[in-house]
Amino acid sequence: MQTLIALMSAERYADAEVLARAMIAEHADSGIAWKALGVCLRVQCKEALPALRRAAELLPVDAEAQSNHAHALADVGRHEEAVVAYRRAIVIDPTRASIYYNLGDVLRASGQMDAAVAAYRRAIELQPRFPEAHHNLGNALLGMGAIEEAARSYRVALEQWPEFAEAHSNLGNALRDLGRLGEAVDHYERAIALKPNFAAAHSNLSNALRDLGRFDAALASSRQALRLEPGNAGACNSLGNVLMDLGRLAEAEASYRQAVALKPDFAAAQGNLGLVLRAEQRPAEAAAACARALEIEPRSAAMLTLLAELHADEGRFAEAEQLYEQAIAVAPEFAEAWAGIAHGRKMTVADAGWFAAVERLIAGNRPAREEIHLRFAAGKYLDDVRAYDEAFAHFKRANELAKSFGASYDRTAQERVTAEQIATSAALRTAASASRKPVFIVGMPRSGTTLAEQILAAHPAAYGAGERDFWENAQARGDRNAAALAAEYERLIDGLAPDAERVIDKMPQNFLHLGLIHAAFPNARIVHMRRNPLDTCLSIYFQHFKRTHAYSHELQDLAHYYGQYQSLMRHWRRALPADALLEVVYEDLVAEPEAGARRLLAFVGLPWDPRCLDFHRAPRRVMTASKWQVRQKINTNSVARWRNYEKHLEPLQRLLTPGGS
Repeated sequence: MQTLIALMSAERYADAEVLARAMIAEHADSGIAWKALGVCLRVQCKEALPALRRAAELLPVDAEAQSNHAHALADVGRHEEAVVAYRRAIVIDPTRASIYYNLGDVLRASGQMDAAVAAYRRAIELQPRFPEAHHNLGNALLGMGAIEEAARSYRVALEQWPEFAEAHSNLGNALRDLGRLGEAVDHYERAIALKPNFAAAHSNLSNALRDLGRFDAALASSRQALRLEPGNAGACNSLGNVLMDLGRLAEAEASYRQAVALKPDFAAAQGNLGLVLRAEQRPAEAAAACARALEIEPRSAAMLTLLAELHADEGRFAEAEQLYEQAIAVAPEFAEAWAGIAHGRKMTVADAGWFAAVERLIAGNRPAREEIHLRFAAGKYLDDVRAYDEAFAHFKRANELAKSFGASYDRTAQERVTAEQIATSAALRTAASASRKPVFIVGMPRSGTTLAEQILAAHPAAYGAGERDFWENAQARGDRNAAALAAEYERLIDGLAPDAERVIDKMPQNFLHLGLIHAAFPNARIVHMRRNPLDTCLSIYFQHFKRTHAYSHELQDLAHYYGQYQSLMRHWRRALPADALLEVVYEDLVAEPEAGARRLLAFVGLPWDPRCLDFHRAPRRVMTASKWQVRQKINTNSVARWRNYEKHLEPLQRLLTPGGS
């Protein structure tokens, strides 16, 4: 027996295995020999369960034998049996911290977070200096949504073991959930410094950099994670997320498909594939991807919510609300589903129960990302029921939280963009394509661009292409070759609608690129939508744009960006031919819709068609924030809405003066 112990102490497990088998051949009922054999087999990654089960049978009052048996059961995913075996070991020896720690691990793996927390806490009571237990307690607390507590546990683990790379990475996850992105990045980078080949830390760092709007750095981190673990489906999924944010949809789709190929039961990747297909305006394929994700995880609130959004895109709001409710039934705290209900219709006092539930969720200290969804939705409800001061308080808090995610608005950089556009536009006189097919609708977000598109797209000779990021991507690449861009864009729109006389691109931010657009398509028509600046800015402030529109989270930044937009549009009015650009005032259009619609159609060269006034009945997909509003008849309900919030809007008031910015 001493020789066996010596071999195991020297980590000569293969030799120890041979000796243990020899001992069992002579003494088949030797529990010690069976225990030693099982340990040797497990360390060598061989099948150990039969030997350890036999040891536990022969040594019923040996806590170590019972615990070893539990380890082997956990190794093969038999968690319920492992829990029973660990509890049997605890009855034998209730003072051993490691048994409680291992019990916590198997309870956490089986989703029993409350019981796991209790087990880890008991391990820590017995052995206070136990960094692994503090770390895994943090993991369980994070799984329960107790993020602040989880962060505290990770910090204790790091106090006891400052070079614990996994604890740094998971503390980063907790801080990211709390919206403390700079600190999260610090801990991810510390984890990587300690363990350079730590693929999960590189992937986590990518997520945080993505939240900060540092997309190029996020891309580098996600690619590094994939280099370290080429077959890691999660790393492929993370890479797809960054590519999606960068607007590189084809590459994002390929990355998600690779994730699914590596792990066919990866529901999140299937769902993300659905998201990118939705963004590519391939609704049938997007719905199929969602359906596959739901086959894998029938109770996935995220997938039910995405499917609801696809229904809402098509104007099927009642069906969408049923899906949001299903999502809430399976995950009662799923913020995006609660928010989806509010944004799919006008709320009334009859929805007081919905609002009370959302208030309870907000009071429960949800992660910052979730609170943002809930705050915007609560503000929407309160605005609908005319509780304006309370609504503004929710919108203000939502924007304060949202400012933590994504890039900060850089006023100097925006001024530089404006100046560069003005300076370079004079040189763009290429006249690359004579096509009259493209129509561009530009302006600030929430200025009526979707309404104008819907009116035009209801014409049988026109096709509404939604918001295309083609020109924004060209600008980001530094591509100023108007002829090449014109050819590429023609291929794009011909592929979307080969028989349409006009294709409408209603990306509002194309106002930044009108010089390049006009150089590529001098015969294209450009519609500039203008709306009262306070109504426009207020509507932007009340909208959850997620990672885009960094200027939207502070009224002062909104006023500055609006001023830059005004300056650039004044320039385009001077620089472009008078017949290239039509200015449409939103308030005039909703006050006299037929006159406005006739003017729009005449400008783009299409004959009058009465269907353009019934656009809200058209079976079109709309993916913008206005998807519900444009399904209603034209009305003036949103005109002068800013007066309800006048006392909160001092930073915007100067926009009402001519040239104010």
